[in-house]
Amino acid sequence: MALMAVVRVPMRTLLRPWARLRDAALGGMEPAGGVEVSTQRFASQKVLVEPDPASGIAVMKMKNPPVNSLSLELLTELVINLEKLENDKTFRGVVLTSDCPGIFSAGLDLTEMCGRNPVHYAEFWKAVQEMWLRFYLSNLVLVAAINGASPAGGCLMSLTCDYRIMADNPKYAIGLNETLLGIVAPFWFKENLVNTIGHRASERALQLGLLFPPTEALQVGIVDRVVPEDQVQSTALSVLAQWMAIPDHARQLTKNMMRKPTVDRLLKQRDADIQNFVSFISRDSIQKSLQVYLAKLKQKKG
Repeated sequence: MALMAVVRVPMRTLLRPWARLRDAALGGMEPAGGVEVSTQRFASQKVLVEPDPASGIAVMKMKNPPVNSLSLELLTELVINLEKLENDKTFRGVVLTSDCPGIFSAGLDLTEMCGRNPVHYAEFWKAVQEMWLRFYLSNLVLVAAINGASPAGGCLMSLTCDYRIMADNPKYAIGLNETLLGIVAPFWFKENLVNTIGHRASERALQLGLLFPPTEALQVGIVDRVVPEDQVQSTALSVLAQWMAIPDHARQLTKNMMRKPTVDRLLKQRDADIQNFVSFISRDSIQKSLQVYLAKLKQKKG
């Protein structure tokens, strides 16, 4: 099947998606320097935040049932809520986890990439980039409490964190399995994985679309610890205390030194990366593959 020509989307048409949803997500409360977060939990449509100012830690739970698909709305709300916590100097650490039983995140919402127009594809991909950029280089300590399956984009989200703890359940798996859907992981997905587990292990995992159960994920280094399912969040809180014992300025500068070169490579090619995604996802062959996969998912649900 012939490939489609590159689809060009004027970047000026891509308003920052989180700006349009900010009021809805935070009840009109826009973060600013010195803003204080309530001691009570606060929630947007897709994200629940449980703040504990006394410890300086907040638990951020994705709640986009049934599988926490990373939709444009969820991606937007994740960034907004992280901004809110970053701008309240009370908080130094975040546990990122799921409010949906048995699933951390099933990855990118395929309905955002199927049957839409190029402007929507570009807006969606910019939101994926923004989530990764903001979480990967956050000045807060981020610990992923992986309490369920975490394929593809779910794995990417966990890789943005400083430390990953996974529930010891053989039904759960984690990995960047894009090739199984006929999709190629972008270069910054690849570099994030290489930075975590090394080049050879990443090459094998990416080409084969491997999904690792907890024990294998620990062995290869995608996660840092595997614990009983009922201890995932408590262990995450304990790990955060260890990381937060380090002076913030030294830890933040070190994190920036380690991660900024990877971030800079995406920033330099951000527009081109969006255009490449739009061109790729707009191909007839890719659209048909996504349609077939979504139809199978619908049949399973039925």
